[in-house]
Amino acid sequence: MGWEEKAAKAKKGHRPSLKNWERDGLYEKFPPYAEFLLSPSTNPYSSLKIDSRTGRAEERSWSLDCARRKRAMSPPTQKLQAMQIDNDRTIEETTPMYPIVLDAKDTPPELFHEQYEAKVIPCVIRNIPYGDSSSMNGNRFTFDEEKKDCDDNSAVPPPRILKEWPAVHRWSLDKLINDPDLAERGFKCGEDDDGYTIRMKLRYFIEYLQHNKDDSPLYIFDATFDEDKFAKRLLEDYTVPDYFSEDLFGLIGESKRPPYRWFLVGPCRSGTTVHIDPLGTSAWNTLLFGVKRWVLFPPQVPKNVVKGRKLILPGEDDEAIHYFTTILPRIKRRAAASGGKGDYCNFECYEFTQYPGETVFVPHGWWHAVMNVTHTVGVTQNYCSKRNFDEVWLQTRSGRKKMACSWLRKLQEHYPDLARRAKALNRRDRFVMWQDDPEAQRRYRKKKADKERKKREKRERKEKERARKKEKWGDHRTTERRKETDS
Repeated sequence: MGWEEKAAKAKKGHRPSLKNWERDGLYEKFPPYAEFLLSPSTNPYSSLKIDSRTGRAEERSWSLDCARRKRAMSPPTQKLQAMQIDNDRTIEETTPMYPIVLDAKDTPPELFHEQYEAKVIPCVIRNIPYGDSSSMNGNRFTFDEEKKDCDDNSAVPPPRILKEWPAVHRWSLDKLINDPDLAERGFKCGEDDDGYTIRMKLRYFIEYLQHNKDDSPLYIFDATFDEDKFAKRLLEDYTVPDYFSEDLFGLIGESKRPPYRWFLVGPCRSGTTVHIDPLGTSAWNTLLFGVKRWVLFPPQVPKNVVKGRKLILPGEDDEAIHYFTTILPRIKRRAAASGGKGDYCNFECYEFTQYPGETVFVPHGWWHAVMNVTHTVGVTQNYCSKRNFDEVWLQTRSGRKKMACSWLRKLQEHYPDLARRAKALNRRDRFVMWQDDPEAQRRYRKKKADKERKKREKRERKEKERARKKEKWGDHRTTERRKETDS
């Protein structure tokens, strides 16, 4: 069975109701849009804000050079100096334009934690994977270049010593498809209606990536690669940046904690729809190959506005590519026409393009969606630190009740100050932990029993179907068909 048959089987399992994955013809329509985003004349950063006092829409865009200069200015909560934007039009910025662009070579973790993570400010951190290597892609911005752009050179700290990731050289498509450890491994590229994982071998998936014409292709988003004795080598290819090394969920252990890290291989036009990361966690996403397009909404923007449900026409899809090319422009037009009234009060929206070597930091609570403008390879992780602990605890104690009990015991042992904080939040909200709530335990046991029953019933249905085919075709023909399917 070649890549086409493997992909057809995966697509049928992932979206069985979608009979024609090419129905909107986006394979033909998308290139002009991608060319516009990648054009040197297109600014990679843009924003739309609605002033709730005046109802006026302020739409801006700015270049990477502008973002570099902005990095060297005052802390983001202070007033920024006038800067040049769009056709030599000078405006006075009184609020920062997100995301803030930083460079790993001169941004210490302490500065990031204090000025950005603690203040819930999204950032793009450049050059983390490259270390101090001199072999750069054309998009890299060096410390020396940034120093020249600064108005006050004394404000720039000395460059930090960084280690290059092996992924820089190993995670191109050509290298991955020929990698003896990875090419024959199955990676998750979807789920069926019952939540079961759909996998494809990496070599088949890359062939599908290179040849498919689907509107919204399958996307490798694999969180279990570390469980495979060969694929877990990916963990050796990158290092968790020291900005995000504090991982409080790590106290629980790998087997008990929620999924938190993913290996990503995305075809052009694939992506993730707009969402907030689970359990109040923040996230970092590093791109090694290709180009992505992002959109961010601050936490105050209502879910119904971000999702744009009332703006989706009957029969339209809402995958990432449809969101960026159709739904998001409608949301922005509706926001601009709203006058800042109702759900569009204090509306803000930030779009930007991510290039290889850039790491996006998404703070907890921020809505975001991502689309692959080209074929991409990257890695992302969600995490909990002391800076977002309160939000994570509030969501974990109700969303992962049993795990929260284990976590609290570990916090008491290793971080007693955070354990006291968690208990104080519980007292404030009169929240009863799962281990002290018999009714919650009863509901949990019933839910678990129902889940096991459904699994058993599904297994029995499959066995009956297998027996029926065996009776119809006979042992010999059934074995033959199975071999044909597996080949």
